[in-house]
Parts: sequence; structure tokens; C-alpha cells
Amino acid sequence: MKAVSFRTEPLGNRARDSFCCGIEALDRYFHRQVSQDIRRRLTACYVALCSDSERICGFYTLSACHIALPDLPAEKTRKLPPYPAIPAVRVGRLAVDQECRGQGLGSAMLVDAVRRVIESDIAAFALVVDAKDEQAVVFYEHHGFFRLDVEGAGRTLFIPLKGIAARLKHQ
Repeated sequence: MKAVSFRTEPLGNRARDSFCCGIEALDRYFHRQVSQDIRRRLTACYVALCSDSERICGFYTLSACHIALPDLPAEKTRKLPPYPAIPAVRVGRLAVDQECRGQGLGSAMLVDAVRRVIESDIAAFALVVDAKDEQAVVFYEHHGFFRLDVEGAGRTLFIPLKGIAARLKHQ
């Protein structure tokens, strides 16, 4: 399969009807709800566009959140102040069109999300995700995410941004 070349931009007013990741909840959200969430300032949405067209290959959303300090593993909190919660950014949804799967686009969008958060100059300790299923958990753990250290967190994972920021500066 040929690797797709793409660029990432804010969603804007692009037509979304042809996008299909095959997960009904994600497709429905992207087709019907994301614009309202953007207008309400609940999320920001970025799309991966095929370089040779305006076709949407994938999308992800970012929003502000926090992590309760006791929910983090002890080894991650040693140098943190004793605040009740620390700032973070949530990747609320991340999806790749079925026709673009297997080409590294999900990983590339995750890197793009991290870069946007780091370059925004808004303080955040970590990136947080709520994995939809165990396959998504494996994807995020492959990229260095850790599960939150709290009962009932289920498939909520995080990755501290400090180490990632240092690695991105050297690229």
C-alpha cells in the first residue's frame, strides 16, 4: 500500500460527509457534532488532508482538562507541587479514514497534536486520552502513554509532555 502524503490544518468549513473511519460513534461525532463543539469552544479539531486534494484522511480533537494528582503514578509526581490537580490537554477523539489505514497516519496525527500543544505556550503537564477499546490502548501504549493509577480509570492514559518536548526540539 502506498503511503499517503498529508498536511494538518484546523477543520474550518470543510465538507466532512465522505470521511468514514468505520467506528459509528466517531463518524457520527465528526459529521454531526464537532462543529457545534468548536463554536462552543469545547474542543479544537484538526484534520489531516491528502496533499494532492482536500480529502480528509483523519482528524483529532484537543481540549483542556486536568488530572487529579493522586491519579498519577507516584514516580511521575515526585517533582510536582502538591496541587489537587494539574493541567493537561485531552485528545478527545482521533480517527483515520478506512482508506488511509496502515500508513502511519494515526501516529503522525498524534505527533502533530503533541507539537501543537507544546508550541501553544499554554502550560500543560501531560496529554490525556480515553482509548475507545483495547486496540486503541495498545496503540497509545506503543507511543509511550501510561495508564492512570486510579481504580475505575479504565482506558484513560497519559503521557508527560516534558520528555516529549525535549525530543521534539532535537528533531
